[in-house]
Amino acid sequence: MEAYMKLKMLVEDVAGDLAKAEGGNKAAGTRVRKQMQEIKKAAQDVRQAVLELRTT
Repeated sequence: MEAYMKLKMLVEDVAGDLAKAEGGNKAAGTRVRKQMQEIKKAAQDVRQAVLELRTT
């Protein structure tokens, strides 16, 4: 499922900035928040794809 792979990639990409944000890097925290919005959108796409699979 392409939507799931995109979600997985986004989560993997945020890991580095998340570690930096935990260390106190404010710019990394801003990047994490922005990336989390993208993850939220991707998760919604996965949810929609699963619903479509269920109805077919």
